Amino acid sequence: MFYKALGKTEVKLSEIGIGTWQLNTRTDDALKAIRVGLDNGINFVDTAEVYGTEELVGEAIRGYKDVFVATKVWPTHFHYNDVIKSCEQSLSKLGISQIGLYQLHWPNPAIPISETMSAMEKLVDMGKIRYIGVSNFSMEELIAAQKAMSKYTIVSNQVEYSLLVRDAEKELLPFCHKTGITLIAYSPLARGALFSGRYRNLSSELSSIAQKYKKTAVQTALNWLLGKGPVIAIPKANNPAHMLENIAASSWRLASEDVDAINRLVKDRNRLSMSKKVRGLLSIYFKLRR
Repeated sequence: MFYKALGKTEVKLSEIGIGTWQLNTRTDDALKAIRVGLDNGINFVDTAEVYGTEELVGEAIRGYKDVFVATKVWPTHFHYNDVIKSCEQSLSKLGISQIGLYQLHWPNPAIPISETMSAMEKLVDMGKIRYIGVSNFSMEELIAAQKAMSKYTIVSNQVEYSLLVRDAEKELLPFCHKTGITLIAYSPLARGALFSGRYRNLSSELSSIAQKYKKTAVQTALNWLLGKGPVIAIPKANNPAHMLENIAASSWRLASEDVDAINRLVKDRNRLSMSKKVRGLLSIYFKLRR
């Protein structure tokens, strides 16, 4: 497993983390999958208060040392006291004394960002969280959030990023390169769409390239992301076999000619991202709440 620095900190995170959005919690397979990941080099688990997986993550990491846990506060909880309360509830569900990375889940223009970031900085001062991150923030929103802080810096931005959703490459990824901010890529396999019938030719070509490395198309698609610099991918795995496949996407790199070949395959294939749809719905909600 390769490891990358979290922002400009000294913390090194596995470049393949464990995502838990839409994780199947109805069986023991998800719990086993997380533990298989932790047993095989992964040290980073991501969740959120709205995922319904914080308690599962807490159970999975019990007994493990040096697991870096990230979670998120939902935008309707961005008022100062609500941020503090949400953090304390997440700590309780996770069964830990400090959250490694606490993230704002989505921007909320209805609540002053200065109020929200003041609460986030207070949580650092209280020792309840270690680092501050954001999620689904544009470059402009990220800059505004950082300017609203007086003591600490934002170390990461978690956004949708995959071979099929490459919006981050326009401004955000170059900005993260320049400023030393980690980009955490969620839905790195486009929620399975990458291997659907619609993109059969693309997945076939990925499989062809993968054979050169004795890897799978999934591992090749993930490795393409991992070669993008300050990028950590957090695919989910509902069973141990999928987790092991995700892990094997690290510890190697595609040759430049294969990266170029994949880039040509996905040129002009950008699909409407899930994050854009959710942002639109949240925008309507916040306007109605004003």
